[in-house]
Amino acid sequence: MKHLYALLIGCATLAFAAPAQAQRQRTTEYESGMIEKGQKVGVWEYYSYTRDGRQVLVQRYDHTAQKLVFYRPIEDKPYEVEIKPGEWTRTNVQQPPLYIGGEAALAAYMSKLTYPQEAQNRNIQGRVLIEFAIDTLGRTSKYKVLNGIGGGCDEEALRLSQSIPPQWIAPRLDGRAVPVMYQLPFTFRLERAK
Repeated sequence: MKHLYALLIGCATLAFAAPAQAQRQRTTEYESGMIEKGQKVGVWEYYSYTRDGRQVLVQRYDHTAQKLVFYRPIEDKPYEVEIKPGEWTRTNVQQPPLYIGGEAALAAYMSKLTYPQEAQNRNIQGRVLIEFAIDTLGRTSKYKVLNGIGGGCDEEALRLSQSIPPQWIAPRLDGRAVPVMYQLPFTFRLERAK
């Protein structure tokens, strides 16, 4: 009995000696969830703002299961979708391609756009449209400039779009993930001196 008691005490000591995984809550105006060892874990909520300034929930994403739990529907528009290997068609999807964290997370990367000096010197302004493929696992490839304005802006938009981490959620068509061609606009506008 003494040995059984000592064994139980030893097990209890081991159980209490094991360090617990420290999780901490992280909340900003655009996201809320738990962090463990520097990584997002569990279900996170992502927010955006309406034109009238109201904060709205746009996504719930389970980072542990790597699964979309909820998304706020956005405009219904057609995408170029691969319905069979090598067979692409333009169609509406039940769930559009989404960036994990919503537009606010994507905007954080897009804000790193550098206006090329050549374009500034030549007063080049406008919108560059980059297209790329998003596969069924959310990985990106096949980047190209669809609409360019020159002056180094096309190359800068291409560079920046390729540097965005591939944290995409593939669109869904007929209940399954499908590859899609996605278009991302980059605006180059000169600030006028007052």
